[in-house]
Amino acid sequence: MKKKHFYLSLVMVIVAVGILTAVISSGKGKIGSVESSSEVSGNIQFENAIGKRAPDFELENTNGAKVSLKQLRGKAIVLFFNEGSMCYPACWNQVKELAADQRLNNDQIQAYSIVDESKGAWQSIMKKQPEYSTDKMLFDTSRKVSLAYDVLSLPSSMHKGAFPGHTYIVIDKEGIIRYVLDDPSMAIRNDQILAEAQKI
Repeated sequence: MKKKHFYLSLVMVIVAVGILTAVISSGKGKIGSVESSSEVSGNIQFENAIGKRAPDFELENTNGAKVSLKQLRGKAIVLFFNEGSMCYPACWNQVKELAADQRLNNDQIQAYSIVDESKGAWQSIMKKQPEYSTDKMLFDTSRKVSLAYDVLSLPSSMHKGAFPGHTYIVIDKEGIIRYVLDDPSMAIRNDQILAEAQKI
């Protein structure tokens, strides 16, 4: 009788382990990493990002056009992850200055601001304040791109784990990350970012 109970217990343990393994595998990428989707591929750790391939992504801009990192290959790319509309006036001014700076928006360099919110929030702002109108803003409403670039829990974030703070990433023409800057001081860093982008 004891042997029967032992074998029954062993079978139950094996079945339980099998079920647990299946559940973990099916949920992989949902906690602490990025789910695979057409929106983003790959991920990095911010502190070890330099020299790594930048995760590809495809996000919508204010005009409704899709912008992907892949289609920008061949240019130096600046990504500015920020808190978006809730961060007034610092983020607003940074987004505006980055988009207006022709040194960072030309045939050689392209700069984009990435916000973790809906397009509607910014369309309302742009309607009331046209000076903030730009197609250089991309909407990461799922936060998958922010997770892929590991920018949600850096020192500049005032909403750790939920929203990025003020983080710059410079990517070279082959898609390799060459410079990163997390900026808790929330300053306009165009000159500094341009100097780094011109090195590549």
